[in-house]
Amino acid sequence: MEDETVNNVMCQFTDPEGTTLGAPLYLPQNAGPHQLQQIVNKLLNNEEKLPYAFYISDQELAVPLETYLHKNKVSVEKVLAIVYQPQAIFRIRPVNRCSASIAGHAEAVLSVAFSPDGRQLASGSGDTTVRLWDLNTQTPMFTCTGHKNWVLCIAWSPDGKHLVSGSKAGELQCWDPQTGKPSGNPLMGHKKWITGISWEPVHLNAPCRRFVSASKDGDACIWDISLRKSVICLSGHTLAITCVKWGGDGVIYTGSQDCTIKMWETSQGKLIRELKGHGHWVNSLALSTEYVLRTGAFDHTGKTHSSPEEMKKVALERYNKMKGNAPERLVSGSDDFTMFLWEPAVSKHPKTRMTGHQQLVNHVYFSPDGNWVASASFDKSVKLWNGITGKFVAAFRGHVGPVYQISWSADSRLLLSGSKDSTLKIWDIRTLKLKQDLPGHADEVFAVDWSPDGEKVASGGKDRVLKLWMG
Repeated sequence: MEDETVNNVMCQFTDPEGTTLGAPLYLPQNAGPHQLQQIVNKLLNNEEKLPYAFYISDQELAVPLETYLHKNKVSVEKVLAIVYQPQAIFRIRPVNRCSASIAGHAEAVLSVAFSPDGRQLASGSGDTTVRLWDLNTQTPMFTCTGHKNWVLCIAWSPDGKHLVSGSKAGELQCWDPQTGKPSGNPLMGHKKWITGISWEPVHLNAPCRRFVSASKDGDACIWDISLRKSVICLSGHTLAITCVKWGGDGVIYTGSQDCTIKMWETSQGKLIRELKGHGHWVNSLALSTEYVLRTGAFDHTGKTHSSPEEMKKVALERYNKMKGNAPERLVSGSDDFTMFLWEPAVSKHPKTRMTGHQQLVNHVYFSPDGNWVASASFDKSVKLWNGITGKFVAAFRGHVGPVYQISWSADSRLLLSGSKDSTLKIWDIRTLKLKQDLPGHADEVFAVDWSPDGEKVASGGKDRVLKLWMG
């Protein structure tokens, strides 16, 4: 006869960093995620009940413990480690239809970027223009002219007041997003094309004044837009710089074709540290804090702030909350098919090497909550990794061409990818399956972005059309 009594299993809750929550405790085997949620909220003395997801050996627990133990043949003799992960309180609706196809660019759309508050959208094109779009009417608001060559990259300041674009001719231009007019003359200094632009975080400096640009000429320059000039040149790479990030601690990271990543301080431009390990070009860098750095004081509630001081204060609170007591993490993706996870403030040695891609890694991106890393590769796959340990979690297959760019939903539950195969795809992080296929472009999709407020997706590519997608 079946034993009717419920067996208990000894469990230890830990946070994603591995810090234990209380002592191990006996839990009934019929307990599922709902019961675990109540227990964790209680142990953390949360006044408001917060949502959590639970993981055992990197697998999300979506069933009662006994089902999991039985299916995975786990011994109940040992203490079962259960990782609890805070989830975003808000939920993003999955995007499933194209709400507008906007023609206007005369050449391929090479970059798209939503403003930090999600209210404006900018695109850069091979036709030498930057366009600003009105998201309410879904029509072009301004066409910004002045570049003499392809616009390769664009970046919004985290306070939303400025947009900078960089061209194939090596010049940078700052624009006023309210008028579409250039603020000042082009910023000259680079000898070859611009490969990346990153703004100083608003929690370090408000209003936003400084940004860093990286170029194929091997240098990175820090510019001050109020002085309208380059204030520091970061030179030391022996080949082209391919990517640049301005970190939350005030350190600039540059990745290069010389296989190294360099860390720079930003008062004098001194080299702090070199991160070595890649066997080929470094193509992409991602920071665990990227989402809060990008959005500054703006969050999903759409609240506005009255002064730069208030913005700085709110942005700092958001940054500290996101970072917790762990160091900022960095992931690098390379032509050598591998990725490294680093904690650059702690060590010049990588925390782990992430292998599995069969072709070059084109783009890496942390989820907004820092718990996941996604990578896009020319091997036609998107891979998902644990953002804290770097362990491989899943491969998303479905694209039939190289994957160029990825972007996350604000709640870290969905991942978007754009490919040479002319489609966008949305992947569900919980089920690890394809959630939505978004065909519609007539050619390669070069650029995708998910608005920070989660409402919209933008894509652009070789067919010269900008598409907006909604839930």
